[in-house]
Amino acid sequence: AIYPPGEKINLGLDLKGGMHVVLEADTSKLPPGETVEEAVNVALEIIRNRVDQFGVKEPTIARQGSNRIVVDLPGIEEPQRAVELIGKTALLEFKLMDEKGDINKALKGEVPPGDEILYDSKGEPYLLKKEVLLSGRTIKDARVEIGQWGQPYVALDLNAEGADKFAQITGRHIGERLAIILDNVVKSAPVIRTRIPNGKAIIEGIPTLEEANELRIVLKSGALPVPFNIIQNTVVGPSLGRDSIRNGFWAGIIGLSAVIIFMAVYYKKSGLIANLALLLNLLFLLGALAALKATLTLPGIAGIILTIGMSVDANVIIFERIKEELAGERAPRSAVDTGYKNALRTILDANITTLITALILFEFGTGPIKGFATTLSIGILASLFTAIVVTRVIFNLILIRPVRKLSI
Repeated sequence: AIYPPGEKINLGLDLKGGMHVVLEADTSKLPPGETVEEAVNVALEIIRNRVDQFGVKEPTIARQGSNRIVVDLPGIEEPQRAVELIGKTALLEFKLMDEKGDINKALKGEVPPGDEILYDSKGEPYLLKKEVLLSGRTIKDARVEIGQWGQPYVALDLNAEGADKFAQITGRHIGERLAIILDNVVKSAPVIRTRIPNGKAIIEGIPTLEEANELRIVLKSGALPVPFNIIQNTVVGPSLGRDSIRNGFWAGIIGLSAVIIFMAVYYKKSGLIANLALLLNLLFLLGALAALKATLTLPGIAGIILTIGMSVDANVIIFERIKEELAGERAPRSAVDTGYKNALRTILDANITTLITALILFEFGTGPIKGFATTLSIGILASLFTAIVVTRVIFNLILIRPVRKLSI
C-alpha cells in the first residue's frame, strides 16, 4: 500500500527538512597502532548507534573520502542537541583528586608534577592526578535514574574487568575524592566512602533529564576512537522542504498533463492506451519506493519527471513503427505485432544504456545523487514493463475481434 504517501514514502533531507553534518577526524590524535581507516570505520558504527538511540527516522550516515563522515538527519527538531550528541568524543575517565596540592598555586602556574587542572561545566577548577585509573571502555550499561530529590543521574554498570579494577581503586583510596571526567570536563568528584565491589557507579550533577539521556546514549554507544571536528553544519528548514515538495509536485503535474494531452491528440485512442501505461508506471514507481523503504529526495523527483518522458518515448517508438506498417497496407493485427517486434531492440538499447548509467550513479554517488539514481532505475524498469507488456496486452484485447482501422 502506498496510501497515504506521506507516511509510506520516506522523504529526504531536502524535502522534509533537517540537518546535514560533515565530520572530519582529527588524525593528529590517532592512537598508536591504529590507522585512519580503522578509526573512521569504528566511528561510523558508534555514530550510527547514537543516532538510532536518538530516534531519528531514516538517517543517512556514510563515509566521505578517507577521514570524513557525512550525517543526514531528516525531520530533526533539535539540531543543536543532535550536533552535540554526534560530535561528542565521549571519553570517560576516572582520576583521583590531588587534595594535598594547592589549587591556587596551580592556577598561578605551579602545577605539581604528575598533576593537571581540569574544570567542571560551571568553570570550577580541579587539581587532578594525570593517571587514568579507569576509562569508559569498561562500561557495560548506562541508564538514567532519578534521585530522591528529583535530580536525574546516570547509573553505570561496569563489565567484569572494570568491576575488578573499580573495586581495587575504591578499596585502596577510601576517603579520597575520585573525579569522573567526560571529554576533559569534570562531571562529579565524590568522596570514596567504602570499597565498591559490584562494579556500579553514578554520575551526578546533571541539570536536566534531556542532558542525562544524551550522556547515557554517548556512554552506552562508546567513545569515538579519535576526536571529530564539525566542518559543515547545514540546517534545512521544514518550510523550505515544503516549498520543494510543492514545486516538484506542480512540475510533475504540468509535465504529466502536457504529455497526456499530446499523446491523446497525436495518437488518438492509442495515445489513451499509452497514457494508461504511463499512470501505471507512476503507480509501480511509488509502490516500489514504499516497498523498498527508499528515501525520496528533490533529485529523486527529477528522476520521476524524467521517467515520465522516457516511458512515453518507448510508446512513441512503438506507435511510429505501427504507423509505418499500416502505411504499407498491413492489417491492424499484423501491423501491431510487427511494430512491437521492430521497436523492441531500439527500446531495450536506449533503456539499458540509461539503466547502466543510473546504476553507476547509485554505486558511486552519495545522498541526493543516489536518490536520483534510485527513482530513475525503478522508473526505467517500470516503463519497460508498461510500454512493452501492458500496452501490448491492451492491444491484443482490442484486436480479438477483427478491426478494419486502428485509431493511431
